Amino acid sequence: MAQQTIGFIGAGNMANSLVGGMIAKGIRPARIWMSDVSAERLAQLSQQHGIHHNTDNNEIASRVDVLVLAVKPQVMQQVCEALREQVQTRQPLIISIAAGVTVANLKAWLGDVPVVRCMPNTPALVQAGATGLYGDPSVSADQKALAGQILGSVGLTFWFDHEKALDAVTAVSGSGPAYFFLLMESMIASAEKLGLDANTARQLVLQTATGAAQLAIASDVGPGVLRQQVTSPGGTTAAALNAFEAGGFATLVDDALHAAAKRSEELSQ
Repeated sequence: MAQQTIGFIGAGNMANSLVGGMIAKGIRPARIWMSDVSAERLAQLSQQHGIHHNTDNNEIASRVDVLVLAVKPQVMQQVCEALREQVQTRQPLIISIAAGVTVANLKAWLGDVPVVRCMPNTPALVQAGATGLYGDPSVSADQKALAGQILGSVGLTFWFDHEKALDAVTAVSGSGPAYFFLLMESMIASAEKLGLDANTARQLVLQTATGAAQLAIASDVGPGVLRQQVTSPGGTTAAALNAFEAGGFATLVDDALHAAAKRSEELSQ
């Protein structure tokens, strides 16, 4: 990664996170270029990271070995078609982090070029992300390694042999943070109803979530065993879990993930 020149089209939060992660991993800021419609945003990030910037997408594409497409899905076609000639000349590795935009879409708009499609999630903003990746058959082993290093600078990476698997990744980790946020939000509200003040309720819930995740990561056993270990028969935890089960918790989670995967598939079509 340190030997490549990397460009970003789009200067949103995810692109900013990736830039920060790459610099922390040792890539020199002078090897990173970024473009965006907002000159003010570019100037801010350039000052923060020491990277090059330009509002001309084609200028960025003409200088880099890797081009990360970090724009919103609804403008991706317009952005790609405007880059087509330069991309065909330069032949960079294309990395897309846009949800629902398929490899076939990107190749139709950019022409024949190696493409890696990624599904990162928002914890990448704090270097705790989980990203699913798929590379089309024209992506070399070295290019796959490079894409893995770039996305790996902000968390864990997982490669998949079939692009369709990214619909499941979207449902599990892409949308997943929102599921945990919803549970936290609900627990905080209930804690306040039980008489705790808002600040204490928030800190207790967030620390409990953090601790549970860290314990699950560090443990040699799965979440099911950990759940059993904290659940005494007839105790308080058992009472709460019984209420979850009576409400169809497992079925509701399953329905939610299938709904997200289905919607991901619909968007990609």
